[in-house]
Amino acid sequence: MADVHPRTAAIDYKTIDLGGRFTLTAPERGWRGDIHLPGDVHTALLEAGEIPDPYFGQNEDAVAWVYKTPWTVERAFDVPADMADGFLTLTLSEVDCLATVLLNGEAIAETQNQFIRYDIDVTGKVRPGENTLTIAFAAVPEVAQARADAHAFAIPYAAMNQKVAHLNFVRKTACHAGWDWGICLMPIGVYGRMELRRVALAHTESVQVDQHHEHGAAALEIKTRVHAFSDGEITLIHTFDGQEIGGSVAVKKGENLFTHMLVVHDPELWWPSGQGGQPLYDLRTDVDGEVTVRKIGLRKLEWVVEPDAIDHSFKCRINGRDITMMGANWIPADAIPSRITPETVRDLLESAKAANYNMLRVWGGGQYEPDWFYDLCDELGLLVWQDFMFSCMPYPSDRAFLADVATEITQQVRRLSHHASIALWCGDNEVIGSLNWYPETRANRDRHLANYDRMSKLLSDIVADEDPQRRFWPSSPSLGYMDFADGWHVDTRGDMHFWDVWHSAKPFEHYRTVQPRFASEFGFQSFTSMNVIETFTEPGDRNPSSPVMETHQRNDGGNARILETMCRYFRFPKGFEEMVFLSQVQQGLAIKTAIEFWRSTKPRCMGTLYWQINDIWPVASWSSLDYGGQWKLLHYLAKRFFAPITIVAVPEGGEIVIKGMNDGPAAADIILDVSLVGMDGQAKPLHRLDISLGLESASELVRVPLETVGEDRFVLLEWRDRDGNLIGTNDFFPRAYKYYNLPAAQVSAAWHSDDTGHHLTLQSDACAFFVTAHSDCAGYFSDNCVALLPGRGVTLSFIPRKGAAPSLDDLQNSLRISHLAQTY
Repeated sequence: MADVHPRTAAIDYKTIDLGGRFTLTAPERGWRGDIHLPGDVHTALLEAGEIPDPYFGQNEDAVAWVYKTPWTVERAFDVPADMADGFLTLTLSEVDCLATVLLNGEAIAETQNQFIRYDIDVTGKVRPGENTLTIAFAAVPEVAQARADAHAFAIPYAAMNQKVAHLNFVRKTACHAGWDWGICLMPIGVYGRMELRRVALAHTESVQVDQHHEHGAAALEIKTRVHAFSDGEITLIHTFDGQEIGGSVAVKKGENLFTHMLVVHDPELWWPSGQGGQPLYDLRTDVDGEVTVRKIGLRKLEWVVEPDAIDHSFKCRINGRDITMMGANWIPADAIPSRITPETVRDLLESAKAANYNMLRVWGGGQYEPDWFYDLCDELGLLVWQDFMFSCMPYPSDRAFLADVATEITQQVRRLSHHASIALWCGDNEVIGSLNWYPETRANRDRHLANYDRMSKLLSDIVADEDPQRRFWPSSPSLGYMDFADGWHVDTRGDMHFWDVWHSAKPFEHYRTVQPRFASEFGFQSFTSMNVIETFTEPGDRNPSSPVMETHQRNDGGNARILETMCRYFRFPKGFEEMVFLSQVQQGLAIKTAIEFWRSTKPRCMGTLYWQINDIWPVASWSSLDYGGQWKLLHYLAKRFFAPITIVAVPEGGEIVIKGMNDGPAAADIILDVSLVGMDGQAKPLHRLDISLGLESASELVRVPLETVGEDRFVLLEWRDRDGNLIGTNDFFPRAYKYYNLPAAQVSAAWHSDDTGHHLTLQSDACAFFVTAHSDCAGYFSDNCVALLPGRGVTLSFIPRKGAAPSLDDLQNSLRISHLAQTY
């Protein structure tokens, strides 16, 4: 007969936060100091002056000893006498990652997965008064190697990216070991909850919300899981939009699932950014005094994959509207976990929204982000394509590994599925494709495909069981369910990674040879900005082939490829600073070429997510935001080529096809002017069109014969609303920029201020292209990297970062102006 523990009102829910100052020791090295947890060892060592800045120069190898060393953290904490009543749980999340947890000297748990929340029953183990919590971390490289050696057959790892072998045998952020844009630090620490919970009978495991939208109402199915320490009775109450449901319920020892239904009539619908508002309702759940609050956005989201005239569609439908996804791939915000803060991440996400993103792909070689990341995405209207954390290499599929992964995926889906922003669960990043990369997998693909399928089926089944309303997509790229073919080159279905332009050094025009249904990865590198380079170099290092600059380039041959491409499109720059600027110009042009063309194929292509939005440290990479959040030129161009209404020029044979796209929430009427402009600044009007742009597809507007343009002119596109307000501009150069004799333009810059902020007016005495204002002040401009014609000024507003308030003098003193003709 089961033990019965009736509900005891006298035992209130109570917690003790165990975060704070711990003693950090490395017994093998005889080192002792302090560490603040949640946090990481590298931060503690930096604060103690024990290691140099890992990001400066070539310090990466100088700090490698840190991750090869076992570390121990320990602290004493006091427990009030009455806390020992009831049932006690020690909750630890984001423990990174192989560790023994001891309470008062007794081993109570072994952790081995950074992505699992460990709820450890410590009832009867906590004493009134002083207690000691100890976490002893093992050195991951040794364990990973031992596991690989013991496996029944050889499983390769991503040696081209990672400096630590066999990290696929350890559930840890893959890019902690390095990537082709990332430093290898292999951080150690605890980054999430550290909490002692006292309950009368049961604690909350998860609260999920399924939405059913029909006839103008939203029916919510609230699924609450609680863990009961014994049989008995608890009180479970949900409050939502003025409604209260629940009451006393009986529980059995172990996991219990309770489902409650409620209906919201005439709900305020949640929309992605640019399509409508993001109203969020509070769902308050009270389990015997343990209160959790979740923000719920009410929307109907469908991922539509169905046969069509081409092959199969691949698109996101929200509240009945097919919406083009526009955005980029997301990697962890910093290689040092303590620096990943809500403030830092909010700044990056607000920059995404400001550049007209509506989606981010959380990439599978990084980490599941903290709760507040997804809260921010809900608030900002940024949908999330969520990879599970597997990337670029095969993984084991033995029972123990799969059991650990099953716990991880189940917890993560239950934790995140209530978010309006979660759009898709994706099994992995490029793991299917990696079976063709390694000698071991090529030699016996059948074995490794069966190995892969075990994992893929597990992930698929968990999503089907835990979140049946959302689509599971097996891999990125993938052609679909149980299709293990090449997703890199088939453009008629599924999602596509298209890397030929970068990795094969093909011209930007090569992007127009494919027409993906959804481009989920593609990119082109640039150097990080000059003021960022100055933070990790000495003046003598500022050369693209210096050892320091090559250390801060993790893709083999990357710097050479940047320069090779530069020679294809531009005249060679006169100095290093000009080279850095020009690298960002060409990065922007590469992605602009791809996205403008793919958007022009709508509704064939319904998504473009370039690689990547952010950097994990200061490095030459594919990012559009520098490490630290400063906008590179690509991000300014993204704001324009992701604009809801945009007009593009696409060469086709001997013609230039002008096409218009409207990805906003409603049809729009515009006036389009098409002109030819010479290097002398003289504009020849070609067409004025009065256009109604619908939402369903890209519209062909007019064709311009290439021979009409000639050798020294370019096409200028300007579109306005019916009241004459300028909406946007674009241009198209039929030939590479190096063939044009650019005038030696003199650009003037004048600041002024008003009640709305600080504004910069740029003017030029001759044609000037990619005119860019640089400022070291924290923030960005409303526009940048613009074309100036003589007599036509452009005014940019400076948008400061939250908490920053640069003065006009600050802006003036740090202002630098660059443009194309200045580079040579």
